[in-house]
Amino acid sequence: MSVSPYAFAAASRLSAELSCSHVLAQVLVRRGLGEPEAARAFLAAGVRHGLEEWPGLAQVAERILDHVQRGSQITVHGDYDVDGVCSTAILVRALRTIGARVDWYLPSRIDDGYGLAAATVERLAGRGTNLLITVDCAVTAVEEVAAAKALGMDVIVTDHHSPRADGALPDAPIVHPRLNGYPCPELCAAGVAYKLAQALVAAIGEDPALCDEDLDLVALATVADVVPLQGENRRLVREGLKAIAGTRKVGLRALMEVARVDPSGLDESAIGFRLGPRLNAAGRLYRADAGLELLLTDDRERARAVAAELDAVNSERRDVETRIRFEAEALVAEHPAGNALVLAADGWHPGVIGIVASRIAERHHRPAVLIALEGDEGSGSGRSIPRFDLLGGLNASARHLLRHGGHKAAAGLTIHRDEVDAFRASFLAYANEMLTEEDLRPEVRIDAVAQGDALSLDLAEELQELAPFGMGNPGVSLLVPSAHLIDPEPMSEGRHVRFTLSAGGAKSRCVAFGNGGTLPVKPDEPADAAVRLEIDRWNGAVSPKLVLRRAQRCAPGAIDVVGEGEFHAGWRRELDRDLDAWSGAETRGGVARAHADLAAPAHVGGVRLTRDLRGTGIAGLLGDLVASGEPVLAVAAHAPARARALSERVGGFALTSWCALEDAPELAEPFVHVVAVDPPTRPTVHTGEGWTHLAWGTPELDFALRIHEWDFALRDPLTAVYRALRAGRASGGEAVEQLLRGEGPQPRSAALAGRLVRVLTELGLVNLDREGPGLEAAENPERTALERSAAYVAYQRRLEDGRRFLTSANMRRQAA
Repeated sequence: MSVSPYAFAAASRLSAELSCSHVLAQVLVRRGLGEPEAARAFLAAGVRHGLEEWPGLAQVAERILDHVQRGSQITVHGDYDVDGVCSTAILVRALRTIGARVDWYLPSRIDDGYGLAAATVERLAGRGTNLLITVDCAVTAVEEVAAAKALGMDVIVTDHHSPRADGALPDAPIVHPRLNGYPCPELCAAGVAYKLAQALVAAIGEDPALCDEDLDLVALATVADVVPLQGENRRLVREGLKAIAGTRKVGLRALMEVARVDPSGLDESAIGFRLGPRLNAAGRLYRADAGLELLLTDDRERARAVAAELDAVNSERRDVETRIRFEAEALVAEHPAGNALVLAADGWHPGVIGIVASRIAERHHRPAVLIALEGDEGSGSGRSIPRFDLLGGLNASARHLLRHGGHKAAAGLTIHRDEVDAFRASFLAYANEMLTEEDLRPEVRIDAVAQGDALSLDLAEELQELAPFGMGNPGVSLLVPSAHLIDPEPMSEGRHVRFTLSAGGAKSRCVAFGNGGTLPVKPDEPADAAVRLEIDRWNGAVSPKLVLRRAQRCAPGAIDVVGEGEFHAGWRRELDRDLDAWSGAETRGGVARAHADLAAPAHVGGVRLTRDLRGTGIAGLLGDLVASGEPVLAVAAHAPARARALSERVGGFALTSWCALEDAPELAEPFVHVVAVDPPTRPTVHTGEGWTHLAWGTPELDFALRIHEWDFALRDPLTAVYRALRAGRASGGEAVEQLLRGEGPQPRSAALAGRLVRVLTELGLVNLDREGPGLEAAENPERTALERSAAYVAYQRRLEDGRRFLTSANMRRQAA
C-alpha cells in the first residue's frame, strides 16, 4: 500500500473553507486539489467549454449542412463497441433533426476488423454514399480515406484515438479534440459526436442545448470507453447519469430492465458492469447493429425484444470469456519470463480477447496482448498497466504487425501467423527495457487515513461528491490503521467473505471479494486495512458498507522515546524544583497555565492551533499525521508504557511524557504536530508553530489517573523506601538506584524517586550525600508526620488538583 505525504495545513484550510470532513480534505489535497477554488470547481463538476473553443468545428458543421441542403446521401461509419455505437446514434439523431438523408454502417469485428476498411469504402460507394462521416475511427485510415475520395465520396473524420506513429493523417477535415486543440482533449468518440451535433444544430439557428437529450448516450460511452473522468468529461458523465435515470429512450429503459438496474440508484458502476457489457456483447460476438437499433428505436415492444437478445448474447459472452481465460492462464505458465505477456491460440473469439487481456493484465500486473489466430492471420487485443504505454510498445514492434492502433491503456492489432513469435520477442524486449521490478508490483494507492469511527454513512455520502469515479478519478481508498478483522463468514459458495472491521472502538460491516472466503490476517492480529466506503441500498434501507481492497499485518516504524533522560540525573533534578512556581504560576510551552481551555480554538501569538478529537481513535489519528510526512510528537502520561502498547500498531513518531515536556518545553519545538495521547493532569497550553491534537478517550483518561496517583500518592512508596533503607538494603551507587526504581512491571519514574528522596530528606529521615550517590537512613530519627514536609504538602496538593481535573464531569463527557 502506498500512502503519499500531504500538506496538513492545506487539508486543514480546505476542511474549514469547504465545511467538509478532514478525510475528504485529505483526498482532495492528495489529488492535487489543495487550493479551495480548485477543490470547489472539481466538486461542482461544472466545466463547460463553448463550441467556439473547438477550432474548425463550425466549418465542419457548415460543410455537413451544405450536403444536407443538397440532399446528399450521408453515411455515418461507426465502431462496434459502446463508444462507437453511442457516437453513431448521437450523430444519426442529430442529422435526422436537421433533415438529412442519413444511414449508418457498423463494421463487423470478425469480417471487417477495426476501423474503416478498404472493402467497406467500395461497398459504401456502390450504394450511393456522397458524404462519409466516421465516428470513433479513421484517424489512422490514410489510405482508406484516399480511396473513398477517389471513388467520389466526400469524407469527414471524427475520432479520439492516437494517430499513426509516422504522423500521417487522412486528407480530410478531422474533428479530433487533441489534434484540434480543444480544451478537453480526452473526450471519447461520443463526446466528439455530441459536440459536432451541437454545432450542426447551431448551424441551422437552433439552441445547441437540444442535443442534451443525448447526454445519456455520452455518459454511457464515456464510462464504458474508460477515458479520464476529469474536466468536461466529469460534467458530461454527472449530467448524463441524471439523463439516463430519466431517459425517454425506450431502448435504454428496456436495457436497464433486463440488466436489473434501478434508475434511481444509477451510478458509473452500473454502466461499467451492467449496461455497457450488454451493449458491447453483440459487437463482440456477432454484429453491433442490435445495440444501435436499441438506441434508435421508438418501438417499446421492439426495444424489449432487442434488450432481451443483448442480455442473452451477454450471457454467451461470459461463457466464452471463461473458457478463453482458462486457456490463456495455461499459456501463461509456459510463457518466457519477462515483463509482458503475448498469448496466442486458435479458436479464441476475437471479440472477447480484449476482456480476457484485461483480466490477465490485472492478475499478473503485466501488459498483456492476446491474439486470436485463424488461418494465416490473427486479431490481437492488448491491455496495459499504469506505468506502460501499450501503443508505444506496439509502435516499437510495428515491423511485425500488419495493422495496429489504440492508446496507452488499450490497443488492437492484426498480425500474420508467422510473425507471432517474433512479435512476442520484440514486445517483450521493449517491456523489459521500459519496466522495472517496482513497476510490476501492484499497488493500492491510499487517498486518506481514516479512524474507525469516521467510517459512517455521512462520510460515504460526502465522498460521493467526488463521483463519478473511473479513469483519472479512481474510487477513494481509505487506510484504517491498526484494525482487527473479526467474525469472518464465507459467502457466495466460499468465493467471498463478509466480516466485521473493528478499529478505534467502532465496528463496521465489510466484505472482501475473490479471496476464497478467507481473510489475509488473523482476527487477533492488528492490521492496516485499505477499504472503499460505499453506500449500500437494500430493500429501502441505506447504510455504509466497506469493501476490503487489501489488508496486511501492521509493520509500523519505530517510536522514538524522548525526554526521559538518565535516571540518576532525573531524580536529583527533582530535589531542587521550585515547587511554588511549579504548582500555580502561569507558564507556557507545554506546561500548566491556570484556567487554560484544553480545547481552545485557534490562537495567535505563538500558541499552537488545537484540534479536539477526543474519543475518536488514537491509532487512526497518529497514522494520518505520520502519513502527512510532517514530524509528530505524541505525549503520554507514561512514555515507556505507551511505547510498549503502541509499538505493534503504529509508529514513525516521537513520544514523550507530560512530566518531561513540562520540564523541557523545547522538546516540542521541532514537531509540527503534538498529539495528546493521554490527558495532562491540569489545563495546558502549547506554544510554537503547528497543531495540538487532543486524542484521548475514557480508557486513556483512566490510565492517566492511575499514573498520576502512582506519581503523587507518596505515602506507601515513602514507607517502602524508608524501610528498605533502615534495613540497610542500600547505601549508594547502583543499589540506591535500584531501590528507588522499585520492582515489578511498572518501575518508578525518576521524578517519583526524586520526590520520595526530597520528602524523606526534609523530614530528616534520610541523609543524602549531594556530592556523591550516597543515601542512607538517619540514626535515631524522631517520629514525625508527613505533612511537616513542605514538599509532601505540595505534592498532595498536586495529587488532589489532578484528581479533580481528571475526574471532572467536563473531562469525562468530552472523552466519551
